[in-house]
Amino acid sequence: VAAALFYWYTEPGPAATAATPLGGDRFKIEGRAIVPGVKTQDWVSTARVLVDGEDYVGFLRIDGGFSVNDVPSGSYVVEVVTPSYRFEPVRVDITSKGKMRARMVNYIKTSEVIRQPYPLQIRSSGPHSYFMKRETWGWTDFLMNPMVMMMVLPLLIIVLLPKVVNTNDPEMRKEMEQSMNMLNPNPELPDVSELMTKLFSGSKGSSKASSSKGTRPAVKRR
Repeated sequence: VAAALFYWYTEPGPAATAATPLGGDRFKIEGRAIVPGVKTQDWVSTARVLVDGEDYVGFLRIDGGFSVNDVPSGSYVVEVVTPSYRFEPVRVDITSKGKMRARMVNYIKTSEVIRQPYPLQIRSSGPHSYFMKRETWGWTDFLMNPMVMMMVLPLLIIVLLPKVVNTNDPEMRKEMEQSMNMLNPNPELPDVSELMTKLFSGSKGSSKASSSKGTRPAVKRR
């Protein structure tokens, strides 16, 4: 019975993983974190060095240097975590003989290898942005407003179309009036065809009036 109990206590469960032998070789990951233009003592107190998440944790010295001890051979992702600045992670490969190789972490192109110097020189890519920048008002926002476009486009059509299209053609004028009436289903609004007729005939009426005023009837002399 004692032997059975001993076997039950020492048997690994389904979630257990093989532990690293205590007699195995252990190594040290070294490097330095740099924030350009900022003094190290202003941010180093809140920074941590994480190896494979939180499997191994290291702290930074006052000069920005760090060392994570007691790390076995393998491939690890090293990242500097601080609430103020953002650092890109670096993958470090440690061979069984203790040789170190560092490269950038690329989750999109995993086959691409960009070598990094060792000991690590991890530079900050900028401060963290926790808030979205408030949008500023501009003239493009006003012009691209749907209500403004609905008012401006018909006005441009009414003003510019008579100058582009030959308005003396009665068939063309009739087609334009029909198309504009289709866009004006509300009977309370003024009829667009009448508006266009007045617009087209206004220039002719004014020209006829000016010509009639300019030509005076001849006076018969006795």
